[in-house]
Amino acid sequence: MPSVETAPEQALEWVQAGKGAALATVIETWGSAPRRAGAQMVVSGDGDMMGSVSGGCVEGAVVVEAMEALEDGAPRVLEYGVSDGDAFAVGLACGGTIKILVEPVGKAMPVAMLDTLVAARADRTRMAYVVDTETWNRRLDREGHTARFAKDRTGVEEDGKTFVAIHNPPLRLAIVGGVHIAQALVPMAKLAGYDATIIDPREAFGSTARFPGETVINDWPDDALAETGVDARTALVLLTHDPKLDDPALHIALNSDAFYIGALGSTRTHAKRVARLEEAGFSADQIARIKGPIGLDIGAASPPEIAVAILAQMVSTLRHGA
Repeated sequence: MPSVETAPEQALEWVQAGKGAALATVIETWGSAPRRAGAQMVVSGDGDMMGSVSGGCVEGAVVVEAMEALEDGAPRVLEYGVSDGDAFAVGLACGGTIKILVEPVGKAMPVAMLDTLVAARADRTRMAYVVDTETWNRRLDREGHTARFAKDRTGVEEDGKTFVAIHNPPLRLAIVGGVHIAQALVPMAKLAGYDATIIDPREAFGSTARFPGETVINDWPDDALAETGVDARTALVLLTHDPKLDDPALHIALNSDAFYIGALGSTRTHAKRVARLEEAGFSADQIARIKGPIGLDIGAASPPEIAVAILAQMVSTLRHGA
């Protein structure tokens, strides 16, 4: 299962293979629509499809519209909702309303623009795809859209016609401590779209045998984080509850723009951690950024359950703020 949506890459591949492709993108939602703005599917000229815009509710209707768009070359905005009469026909049986932008590649979205977008995604360069749904003017922006980039906030601007699709590099997760919780958290985080790195100078814990195919750095956390960098797209999870390992990482994290900082340990352990950080000169506001004890309080007991609680808290912090 892919960890991120790859509709643009699939569209370019089908176009280059001579099959043609139309991209369908959710641009607005209301109520309990099943997919958020930015969700995509791609339809080939042969009728093949990949991705999802509604979790199965309206995909069939969108495929028909996409095939027609490939025939006439015209982009279009579709709207689907739910009513008593058509809830189980072409509609959202779960409720809500969605608007979907359908663009045939080549005749509407330029192939060169799609190629540039796919290259930026491969290079981990952020990009915003901007389209005016009245004039159908399009452009790619690397700058601007600060709030949208920070929160992965794809959507329609206040003018009601300008759609901005945010294509950020994958979120990053730095885990200090190659313990059992980390072994459960890494695959979960990858499915949620994170690139994970495990940092542990103890080779018995931070080993490729314990984390096959993953990025493992056997170095002290402060040195490793200084090398990899910590930015606004980074979550830092500390799982050793050993001050020799956790505290140097916290010193880096609290001076960074990391959107999430979580540290394993009991309430008593965290109180001691806070006291050490205060002694090191960190302010109360800085220290308050740390989620400690780590994870949402769901009564988690086993390592996989604790990993679920951590990932849920990461998502909540990213989407709703601290």
